[in-house]
Amino acid sequence: MSTLRNIALATAAPLVLAVAGLAHPHGLFRSTASDWTRLHIALLPVFPLLTVGLLIPLWQRPRPGLAGFATVAAWTGAFGYAAFYTGLDAVASIAAGTAVGHAGATAGLGPVKRPLYDTGELLGHIGVYALIGAVAATAVALLPEHGVRVLPGTVVLLGAGWSFVDSHIFWPRGVWTMAGFALGFALLAWGTAVKRDPSSRTA
Repeated sequence: MSTLRNIALATAAPLVLAVAGLAHPHGLFRSTASDWTRLHIALLPVFPLLTVGLLIPLWQRPRPGLAGFATVAAWTGAFGYAAFYTGLDAVASIAAGTAVGHAGATAGLGPVKRPLYDTGELLGHIGVYALIGAVAATAVALLPEHGVRVLPGTVVLLGAGWSFVDSHIFWPRGVWTMAGFALGFALLAWGTAVKRDPSSRTA
């Protein structure tokens, strides 16, 4: 039951984001500005929860040595993602949507959106690269105890993270990216459900 609970907790945020991606406007225009802004306000607390899938298997006091250092590195990367990706949503989504929604009827939207997009894109890239680093660090932290069972989930998560750099949650690739995160987190939770047999470890 605890394994199923962990899988449910780990996959909840990416699945919510995948569903939200189906309703995400494909562009920011006057006609979509209101929906664009409201959707990202609603999702503001959800994007940081993407890291829950990493925090669950790392939910213990860091141990001395490489595994403990990697655990702290993973926590740090997860925090960096949560902070900087929230910045992307605040600037390129909520602020840009609000600005476009209140732009004059004859105003060009390019000068309104572009500076916010550029700043948001920079913040988003920092956040996603921090998340990718957190995934790699999580694998290093978990390998000594769980062995190669953590590798399938790690590989899927690294692929999803690379796609996330420029896909956000836009349909179709962004939605499949979130589905990839859900699959990766489920595999990681499953792979860490049973501790590695100590007799299989090399001296």
